[in-house]
Amino acid sequence: MAPRPGDVYGDHMGSTGNQNSPPHRGVAGTALGTVFGALWSAPGRRATMHVLLGLPIGLASFTVTVILIALTGGFLITAVLAVVTLVLLLWSVRGFTALQRSRFRALLGVEIPPVSRRYEGTWLQRLLAEARAGSTWRQICYHLLALVIGTAGYAVVTVTWSAGIAMSLLVGYGWALPHQGLFGWDLHSPTRLATLTVPGLGLLLAAPWVARAIAWVDVQAARALLGPSRSRELSKRVESLTRSRAHVVDAADAERRRIERDLHDGAQQRLVSLAMNLGMARANLTDAPGPARQAIENAHDEAKQALAELRDFVRGLHPAVLNDRGLDAALSGVVARTPLPVRLRVDVAQRCSPTIEAIAYFVVSEALTNVAKHAHASEAAVVVERTGDRLRITVTDNGRGAAAPEGGSGLRGLAHRAASVDGTVRIDSPPGGPTVIVVELPCDS
Repeated sequence: MAPRPGDVYGDHMGSTGNQNSPPHRGVAGTALGTVFGALWSAPGRRATMHVLLGLPIGLASFTVTVILIALTGGFLITAVLAVVTLVLLLWSVRGFTALQRSRFRALLGVEIPPVSRRYEGTWLQRLLAEARAGSTWRQICYHLLALVIGTAGYAVVTVTWSAGIAMSLLVGYGWALPHQGLFGWDLHSPTRLATLTVPGLGLLLAAPWVARAIAWVDVQAARALLGPSRSRELSKRVESLTRSRAHVVDAADAERRRIERDLHDGAQQRLVSLAMNLGMARANLTDAPGPARQAIENAHDEAKQALAELRDFVRGLHPAVLNDRGLDAALSGVVARTPLPVRLRVDVAQRCSPTIEAIAYFVVSEALTNVAKHAHASEAAVVVERTGDRLRITVTDNGRGAAAPEGGSGLRGLAHRAASVDGTVRIDSPPGGPTVIVVELPCDS
């Protein structure tokens, strides 16, 4: 796009430009203003202040921490004094950690997340647990390292700013200096003044960025040592996701039970009533005309078929017998409906959670459905037993074998159901059989 009149590319304002606007400084002036503006930018000022404050705070934290560690080690023979100094050490670590976090937050806008200190037991046990915690020792390491970072940062930033200011102003006060400098230099020489002033301007322009670089190093060290460790964060995240998934699975199972109850008490009862009325009409209206009698018979058959399909659907959602009588009775119904002989043994002295029982029911149902459809087996066996906090389900058939989750959606669905509660599935199915499916589920999920 061509520049319009009045843009910074033009030499003068166009006839349509705003006559009251200030004149443009040009590209060079804008760039120079941007460069010098970096000297007084808020990030540069905050970073410089952050680095300069790092030295006194680091010196204080280093001194107090080293003294208290030495006293704690020296008083190990005297238990009371060792506990007192240990308490003082942990309090000082907490205090200096809070102070450093506030420094990062106030000057750099960086939030260092706090470390969780949830320990169980008596007061002394909690004290010793905190003293042994890795997070405590990481904080101690930072407070010892803070003196190194603070000293180096303070020295570099102070020298950069001081040398930059002194050398950049040399051309201004050079006339007041003696003709011969410390090294015999002629400080009134324009060439000499330019040689010293230009690097001074460079140092002055670099000073804010040097401060920001040192502040960045300090931030990385603080995040690694003052905040929670990455492994702990990942562990907390996994725990949170596990709880969320358990809530979702429980909610889905509760919703299936609700739908099952609504269908059983509503639509299923209406279909039963409809089928009974049509059955009575079919039995009593024997003298009705042929087309009417045929329509009643067809409607009666359709009502019975719809009722059977609805019962199968309700049973697939969540069998009511599972809540009322437990896993043994529910699996007995599954075995009775399987079109091949199945031996069933259920040894569960203590019932698992309703969600686990529902998953176990559907695992056995899907496994026996796969056996009936694909295994070409003449018999099967199901063993369900509880060992500790694990529910173990073993389904065996004498079919042709070579079953694999990749071969169909049935076994994949079985594996997905088990995985939803951190369960495991093992399939041993050599060609020629037999096939053994072992599913283990946590009872308390």
